[in-house]
Amino acid sequence: MKGVIFNVLEELVIETAGMAAWNSILNKTGSDGIYTSGESYSDDELFALVGEICIALDMPAEKVVGIFGEYLFDQLDARHPDFTANASDLKSFLISVDTVIHGEVLKLYTNPNLPRFEYQDKGEKQLTMLYRSPRKLCILAEGLVRGAAKRFGNEVSIEHPVCMHNGADHCQLDVSIA
Repeated sequence: MKGVIFNVLEELVIETAGMAAWNSILNKTGSDGIYTSGESYSDDELFALVGEICIALDMPAEKVVGIFGEYLFDQLDARHPDFTANASDLKSFLISVDTVIHGEVLKLYTNPNLPRFEYQDKGEKQLTMLYRSPRKLCILAEGLVRGAAKRFGNEVSIEHPVCMHNGADHCQLDVSIA
């Protein structure tokens, strides 16, 4: 996982719970907390941090990861506004993630190990996103979609009828845009 993800996670924890909480989380995981945005770090380290954040905030992992996804979208959009600038609406932006956005990420970072998306256009306000990643961070993807919806001024509902956490080879995110 790229250091920028760790940097944004740190920002969220400090903003939500304070520097003392972040330092406590680092101590409990044995991490030094020094992350360079373009460098790669162990997924296990990220998952350990998230586990300790869940304990510190007394929240289930799904909630923490979903909130982080929304926050991550805002922070990435602030760092790279050109990623959303060319999209006219939420649906066109979501459809651009796998080819356009991930294409740009590949230019910025070496070996970012990105998830893959396939799309099924279900009508003007409906989109099915098929998510594949060995990290199984589908809840993060849901949070990112909710963050994108806020950016484009939409409300969304997301159904998740197929999930890798239940043995499938992909996750299915059925996005309804209001």
